[in-house]
Amino acid sequence: MPHKIGFVVVSSSGHEDGFSARELMIHAPTVSGWRSPRFCQFPQEIVLQMVERCRIRKLQLLAHQYMIPSKVEFYISESLPEYFVPYQAERFRRLGYVSLCDNEKTGCKARELKSVYVDAVGQFLKLIFHENHVNKYNIYNQVALVAVNIIGDPADFGDESNITSREKLIDHYLGQHSSEDPALEGTCTGKSDYISPLDDLAFDMYQDPEVAQIIRKLDERKREAVQKERYDYAKKLKQAIADLQKVGERLGRYEVEKRCAVEKEDYDLAKEKKQQMEQFRNQVYEQLQLHSLVDAEPMRRPSDLPLQPLTHSASPRHKQQVPSLPPQEESAPESRFAEPFLQEKPPAHPPGPSQHSTADQSPPATDPHLKTHLQSVPYDERPLPATRKQPAAAALEPEKSDSDVGEAPKRGAAGEPEPLTEKALREASPAVDVLGESLVAGAYSKTWSYREDALLALYKQLMETPAGTPKEELKSMLRASIFLVRRAIRDIVTPVFQASLKLLKMIITQYIPKHKLSKLETAHCVERTIPVLLTRTGDSSARLRVIASNFIQEMALFKEVRSLQIIPSYLVQPLKANCSTHLAMSQMSLLARLLKDLGTGTTGFTIDNVMKFSVSALEHRVYEVRETAVRVILDMYKQHRAFILEYLPPDDSTTRKNVLYKTIFEGFAKIDGRPTDAEIRAQKKAATEEAEKRKKDEIKALQGQLAALKDIQAEAQGKEGPSMEVESQDTQGGKAAAPPAPEIPDNHYLDNLCIFCGERSESFTEEGLDLHYWKHCLMLTRCTHCKQVVEISSLTEHLLTECDKKDGFGKCYRCSEAILKEELPRHIKTKECNPAKPEKLANRCPLCHENFSPGEEAWKVHLMGPAGCTMNLRKTHVLHKVPAPLPAGRGTAVTKTGTSGSKVGSKIPTPKGLNKSSGRTYTKR
Repeated sequence: MPHKIGFVVVSSSGHEDGFSARELMIHAPTVSGWRSPRFCQFPQEIVLQMVERCRIRKLQLLAHQYMIPSKVEFYISESLPEYFVPYQAERFRRLGYVSLCDNEKTGCKARELKSVYVDAVGQFLKLIFHENHVNKYNIYNQVALVAVNIIGDPADFGDESNITSREKLIDHYLGQHSSEDPALEGTCTGKSDYISPLDDLAFDMYQDPEVAQIIRKLDERKREAVQKERYDYAKKLKQAIADLQKVGERLGRYEVEKRCAVEKEDYDLAKEKKQQMEQFRNQVYEQLQLHSLVDAEPMRRPSDLPLQPLTHSASPRHKQQVPSLPPQEESAPESRFAEPFLQEKPPAHPPGPSQHSTADQSPPATDPHLKTHLQSVPYDERPLPATRKQPAAAALEPEKSDSDVGEAPKRGAAGEPEPLTEKALREASPAVDVLGESLVAGAYSKTWSYREDALLALYKQLMETPAGTPKEELKSMLRASIFLVRRAIRDIVTPVFQASLKLLKMIITQYIPKHKLSKLETAHCVERTIPVLLTRTGDSSARLRVIASNFIQEMALFKEVRSLQIIPSYLVQPLKANCSTHLAMSQMSLLARLLKDLGTGTTGFTIDNVMKFSVSALEHRVYEVRETAVRVILDMYKQHRAFILEYLPPDDSTTRKNVLYKTIFEGFAKIDGRPTDAEIRAQKKAATEEAEKRKKDEIKALQGQLAALKDIQAEAQGKEGPSMEVESQDTQGGKAAAPPAPEIPDNHYLDNLCIFCGERSESFTEEGLDLHYWKHCLMLTRCTHCKQVVEISSLTEHLLTECDKKDGFGKCYRCSEAILKEELPRHIKTKECNPAKPEKLANRCPLCHENFSPGEEAWKVHLMGPAGCTMNLRKTHVLHKVPAPLPAGRGTAVTKTGTSGSKVGSKIPTPKGLNKSSGRTYTKR
């Protein structure tokens, strides 16, 4: 008869933290299942190994409510392919695929249970998940599987090559010739392909695990009662099973609600749900006892009770273990229910090391040696993979039946942890001498609930220690406790880990102050535990990482620990090249958080150790670490400004090619209130566009003035035409006529004129203007670094952007002037410079470093006036000349046509619209 087949996860292409594929080995209402990594590549795959070679009849998948793959493919194989096990070329054979609904109709609030009927023989099953359905909840494009169920029966034993043991052949032979009642097959018709509803995935996923085991046991008894024709008793069991199914669903719902309340940290609601579950469970068990269906012993399931994905009570293997039950009367209590639900081997064999007597075993790793071992040993001798323990099992653990004690020879008396091994005794001998062997044995137990109980008992013992206890005894107890705490911090079970943190906090904040122990004891506690705690911040479980990081931050702020300055010294240790990604991210995040809480100075954090650590972290391979390092450097700059620049490369174009350093220096500019490079480029672009616009407006105005002058000249020539002809005739006749007064031609009004200072001179030829620009113009100066002649008003911009030595200059954020970079830190630190005002409010002279009124004309007054700039050296060498008057109708002084910052090395070209060679003149009336 087909039944549920147990399996282990051999491999998976990846998973999100906390959602390993091993979760699929557990069927319970509270399981999370498997999730692919965020933004993973498709397809994703999972390989399962069944506990034996079997003929698969039915496959069931329980999909996630919104992380839904569009398609799932199934492949089967007799053995692992060559990329798993060398020298085996067996490949997976494709069975087919199923498509899953996108769940839009339900609003992604329901989970789809997909059942597929197949007929295939093998031992390895591969599931391939294709790209996910897109919806608003699945923001990381993941696929998930909550549970998978395999139903089948042992493969055809007709193939002699598949018989691996003499016992198996005998069992097969006897099975072929045994005549069994059809009722044993679960149906009155005795159909060989009948599948029990208790093997269905829906049964396990919505039933309380403890009640599910009771239902299966009662169902087995019902079939035995039918076989023995005890129909009244079978009817009684049938009704009990129906009632228990409703009970199990209700308890499963309570368990889910309790878990949700714990995740929301609503512990009052969680406590209420727990009490509600216990009360309801006790009422049901009392009813079962009243009807003599169970006795008092099975009220508490054994602590090593595995969940259903691993095996099933209806499997042929289980039938071999319990071939028959002694006859019982209907009124007799069913004491057989108190027997263990699962046995690892037939009773004739002594219990071996492969038996799992404790529930604290984690799911088996996908180790290749395990795979080879599972293939090579007979089925009856293969160890079953252990399962995770349900929370209810911890509370019920001490109440074990005698049969459980018999199955676990290493366990001590019922309710006690197993004794210490020789190795553990040697290792923990100092703690045993102080705390006693019983407590230490609990801390070393393989059962996590005993480990947790031991830490809580130690917590109570330390809290109740009287104040007058001798100091040496107090110190011995403290050091023994820290020994156990250090061990428990490494524990992978969350309750044990949390209990260790609770105990450590109490020791530091209550035990040491209460008994007035020295700071050396506090330092001992911190130094022994902080390295292990930092290691746990790199744990694969996100929950444990957060708990460890938060506790370290909390512990660093304890007044007893803060003055020791121990934790900061650990956090600024350079990151190792081979450290895990999670560990590096957690250490960097802790440094950033504690730096805000503690600051620098007498806290263990200094500018030197924080900056050296942060600058080295900029080279880390993980983006999040580099990003956090940038934030730390910017936070440090807000507090210490110029001191931070000493640990960074110079701010030049080469350094800014690195995106991180560019981000850092632009962040410095924002902190200082200076414009960033992008803002400077935008300002330059706007200034260039404004200058071009002004230039066009000036040219247009000059062209209009020129047109007016031409009209005046034309009128003057029309009126004076006859006299000019007479003068021309007299001249031709030999009479000397008086030459007209020399006037400046209208199209030569810019000749012999300096457009910068407004001075006009006959000596201003092309060569004369060059000499004037080079030596005498009060508006210009020579750059001492590149020897170019530039306007004084644009000298700062020239040094920062145009000069050949521009990489050697930096801009002071106070005075906005160009300062040599080697002098810039000292210049900023002394704060002796005169702060600059905004450009719209004042101009800034780079010679005398003074602010004066804004505008272009103000530059002439400042640089050329007697009360202006005192540092303009050209004033002492140039005679002040009154600018020549402009021709009539030309308005005020001529505006230069060059843009701000133009290099002067040749004569300024004649503006467009003026013809230099026309020779046209006009008479001034």
